[in-house]
Amino acid sequence: MMTSPKIVERQAQPYVAMRRTVKIPFNAVIDATMPKLFEWVGAHRVEPVGPPFFKYNVIDMAHELEIEFGVPTASVLAGDAEVVTATLPAGSYATVTYHGHYDKLIEVTAALIGWAKERGIIWDMEATPKGDRFAGRFEVYPNDPREVANPDDWETEIWIKVAEK
Repeated sequence: MMTSPKIVERQAQPYVAMRRTVKIPFNAVIDATMPKLFEWVGAHRVEPVGPPFFKYNVIDMAHELEIEFGVPTASVLAGDAEVVTATLPAGSYATVTYHGHYDKLIEVTAALIGWAKERGIIWDMEATPKGDRFAGRFEVYPNDPREVANPDDWETEIWIKVAEK
């Protein structure tokens, strides 16, 4: 089940993440990266201030995607060779919340993109030779599928930053 898309203002949000270049499907990369990220967070005594997210930096669905697997933090922290730190930019975002199995997220994202296109909404992104580079495009995962057994109850928020007018 998907909520109705809407435009929401977001404040800037610092985060820590591990950046990866992946091809679809990338479940094995998720399974390898998320435990390492949480191990780093624990070792550095970082207290996440919200649920984990996947930030899609560059998207070329036919080839590769550059993704950051991250968690929000209270302030900008120092990264290292394995962990990047940055800030999700403030601004207007198109968003939708989906309840269900992750295998439908491409369709849900397409519905959000179609909704925006019908309304003339332009994304804060630029076309590059490697794919579309987004200022802010991410999925937030408020609940943990290891703790929520029924995939119909899994929750995903999709956020895409709108270009400034």
